[in-house]
Amino acid sequence: MARKRCPLSGFSLSLPVRRLAPLLLVLPLVNCGGGPHASSEKYWLVATNIKLPYWQAANAGLTAAARQLGVLAEMVGPDTYDPQAQREEFRRVLAKKPTGIMVSVADPDVLTPEINAAIAQGIPVITMDSDAPASRRLLFVGTNNYQAGVMGARVLARELKGKGSVVIYTISGQENLKERLRGYQAVFAEHPQIRVREIVDIRGDPRIAFDRTKEIVQAAKDLPDAFACLEAIACAEVADVLDRNRITGKLVVAMDTQEMTLEWIRKGVIAATVAQKPYTMAFYGLKVLDDLHHHRPASLDADWARNIFAPFPMVVDTGVTLVDKSNVEEFIRAQPPSPRKRG
Repeated sequence: MARKRCPLSGFSLSLPVRRLAPLLLVLPLVNCGGGPHASSEKYWLVATNIKLPYWQAANAGLTAAARQLGVLAEMVGPDTYDPQAQREEFRRVLAKKPTGIMVSVADPDVLTPEINAAIAQGIPVITMDSDAPASRRLLFVGTNNYQAGVMGARVLARELKGKGSVVIYTISGQENLKERLRGYQAVFAEHPQIRVREIVDIRGDPRIAFDRTKEIVQAAKDLPDAFACLEAIACAEVADVLDRNRITGKLVVAMDTQEMTLEWIRKGVIAATVAQKPYTMAFYGLKVLDDLHHHRPASLDADWARNIFAPFPMVVDTGVTLVDKSNVEEFIRAQPPSPRKRG
């Protein structure tokens, strides 16, 4: 008697060898063949700044989805905000003939030709976090960034009682931040006594946010009433400057849930932050890519946006949450532990 163990199902088969052989030919079709995924399948996430905690959360979602699906997945991208370096990473990934690509677009003008080239080669591409809407990407998974801006602006308008000056921090060129600014501006249009005093382009560098805030604090006779950040890394720096200079009574509204942002909410220097779901974006985005690979539409290069029978949506909104003093402890407890130095 020969005993054969199916590695996936855990079943043991006790049959004579001559009767077992024909059965082994069909078993892969039933359960032992590992499902629809091939060992050669690999998906890539091309991020904008992989050192940020935001992208580490996205990578955790990517890894969890890959483990669940039984596929390979890897996140790559520059260590700092650098659209040109991101383009080179995208080209390097494309040269590897990936199964699918998910990309957060730092600059649509830079990445759109690369996305279109990938689609032309038959590689499914979706965007997450930051879109390139004029490209041939198949769909976008991430925040409704206009509504995220509206959420932050409403906090400012309410707390300022409809009157005051605001400094806004952003990164020029990114589609998601343009949409958030548009949301802020729409709310401010309803409150004509709220004035945007300055828009600071931090160019992906938190030191610029720190230095410019320090200059504003030291130079201005009349300080701004509020500071608003459209991206993750500026408002912790703003709060640090205000705290160092013992400036109180200024309203700060941030973006995302970096550890120091949450700590400044706890301390009362930052009033609130608009929390996105990078883990969810990457987790669900990989599942979408996997489905596009295994259930490929007739053409990747079709005008799916205008097709009312499209087999997938153009946008998947992963949602946002407002974090303030009332619920910050819950979010702090949910953060992964920070790496500690060993000694």
